[in-house]
Order: sequence, then structure tokens, then C-alpha cells
Amino acid sequence: MFGISWTEFLVILLVAICVVPAKYWPDVARFFAKVVKYIRNIIWKITDFSEAVQQRIDLEKPIDDLIQNATNDMFGEKVRKTKKRSVKKVRKK
Repeated sequence: MFGISWTEFLVILLVAICVVPAKYWPDVARFFAKVVKYIRNIIWKITDFSEAVQQRIDLEKPIDDLIQNATNDMFGEKVRKTKKRSVKKVRKK
């Protein structure tokens, strides 16, 4: 968890309990609850977005394969890009 062990986390928690007066503990707990809820919402949004992107990619992949197979069937195994030919203007004399 963030590169710290459970014992280090426990020491930090104990120091925080000693430093923060008891009358502020409910406020601190509410603050951390809001932070956790905010982070969860962000993670859920990222997860939903990544799943939507993955579904979109999965839907487009068969179409790309179909286009590639049809192109290979029509033009052979490898499709070579044609070079653009420059058109020379013919001057009338």
C-alpha cells in the first residue's frame, strides 16, 4: 500500500490518534470517508471508460480482420503501396 508496510501504517495511525484531539475524530473520519468515496468514484469512472474502450476495440477488430482478409484475397498476400506518379505538364509550343 503506497510503498509502506502495515507496521509503518500502524505507527502513523497511532501518532495521528495521539496528535488529533478526541473531539475532532468524527470530523477526521468524515474527511477520510469523503476522500475514499471520491477515489472510488474516480476508479469506477476509469474502469467504466476502459471497459467501453475495450468493447469498442473488440467490435472493430473483426471488421479490420475482414477488410484485411478481403484485401489479401483480391490483391495477393501483401498489398504494396503504389507510388504517386508525378504528372509532367506538357508545354504546347
